[in-house]
Amino acid sequence: MAQRGVHTDVVVVGNGWQPDGLPAGVASLALPQNVGIPAGRNAGVPEVRGELLLFLDDDAALADRSFLADAVRRFDDPSLGLLQPRVDTAGGEEPPRRWTPRLRVGDRHRSSAVFSVWEGAVVVRRAAFAAAGGWAAPFFYAHEGIELAWRVWDVGYEVRYAGDLAATHPLTRVTRHADFFRLNARNRVWLARRNLPWVFAAPYLLSWTALQVVRSARQPRTLVPWWAGWLEGWQTDPGGRRRLRWTTIARMVRHGRPPIV
Repeated sequence: MAQRGVHTDVVVVGNGWQPDGLPAGVASLALPQNVGIPAGRNAGVPEVRGELLLFLDDDAALADRSFLADAVRRFDDPSLGLLQPRVDTAGGEEPPRRWTPRLRVGDRHRSSAVFSVWEGAVVVRRAAFAAAGGWAAPFFYAHEGIELAWRVWDVGYEVRYAGDLAATHPLTRVTRHADFFRLNARNRVWLARRNLPWVFAAPYLLSWTALQVVRSARQPRTLVPWWAGWLEGWQTDPGGRRRLRWTTIARMVRHGRPPIV
């Protein structure tokens, strides 16, 4: 509501709760049960107008009052479909690597094309969001930012990381979610099954499985829920399949990010 130079239409989605005490002009949408983060975001989209959509998690914030106006100007480029800003910690600590969606993080202030996004604060062109099919509702939590980025590329737009545009977020541990390891593994399998040709899906899943085993060397007990989720990913319906086009995969390869890791 403090943003300058833009017209905003704001809705707070209560994912299994009733929002109240909101400022005048802010709409609310109460969902009767917690449908998960991606589906909760999707539910808010029909409630607002505008050609651009900002998704902002309840523990994230925009760094300054010109954030949206700066973002809007970047969408003057018709090729831009999805934009993730740099994420700084609310307390000034060193941010985790996962907030910068590049294999080689490098300078966090450097902008680049990316093939995944940190989902807590993103701006997306509504037309691109609709064409991409929105957030992966069945995922509930984890990896929906990878799929949305892939699919935005697949419908002909670009996904960019804006290192000079900032949001803030508290320093948190992903393992604070009780089902983190199970959902991480299940959704990784679902991601491949929903989107990748098998010639890429197989090495993608093998590389991530090997990486998880290495990461879990110091905490072997975490592999128990992880393997349970991995099996669940094969035994359950991922919610449909829409394979990435070969031209999209070629674009990913040209940018140095083939979908194998």
